[in-house]
Amino acid sequence: MIKPDYYQNKNGRDLIDSFADQMSADEFRGFMIGNIIKYLTRYRQKNGMVDLRKAETYMTRLEDYEAAQYAN
Repeated sequence: MIKPDYYQNKNGRDLIDSFADQMSADEFRGFMIGNIIKYLTRYRQKNGMVDLRKAETYMTRLEDYEAAQYAN
């Protein structure tokens, strides 16, 4: 999973976790799905394997989010 330092807010908190707290569940799902689609559709023209790993990261994070939603 990709979690670079620049994916943190000024308090050191992961930005994706921050977004999840600020958005409704549907908004967050849309944000995550949009990023998955973005990285999958551009990987051959832009960053290759890096973009595939980013898509995988967003997919894993979405899976974790959904698992937590169903656990509650």
